[in-house]
Amino acid sequence: MSTVLPKPDAYFRLHVFCCTNTRPQNHPLGSCAGRGGVELRQYMKDRAKEMGLKNIRINSAGCLARCKRGPVIVVYPDNVWYHIETRADVDEILDTHVANGALVERLLAATDDE
Repeated sequence: MSTVLPKPDAYFRLHVFCCTNTRPQNHPLGSCAGRGGVELRQYMKDRAKEMGLKNIRINSAGCLARCKRGPVIVVYPDNVWYHIETRADVDEILDTHVANGALVERLLAATDDE
């Protein structure tokens, strides 16, 4: 017999995982770090703090296996994947998705990306 545990209150409302994976420069898949992922993640973290966004966590992640669209991020528990290239992309995701709960459709990572 199994018992269903009650769902605890979330410690964070959202987790944003930012791929900061590094590969050799000549690797055929490239890397999110090589495409600015580390800097964009740091900007996202700093900007979220400046905006006063509460109860969220911006984390570094190793390879998220969506290399064709890197840098990529995923927002949990929403399970929404985004491709980011610029600080403006980060700002839009923070304002539209993280702060207001709406999708940024133009930045969604295609579901067939690897």
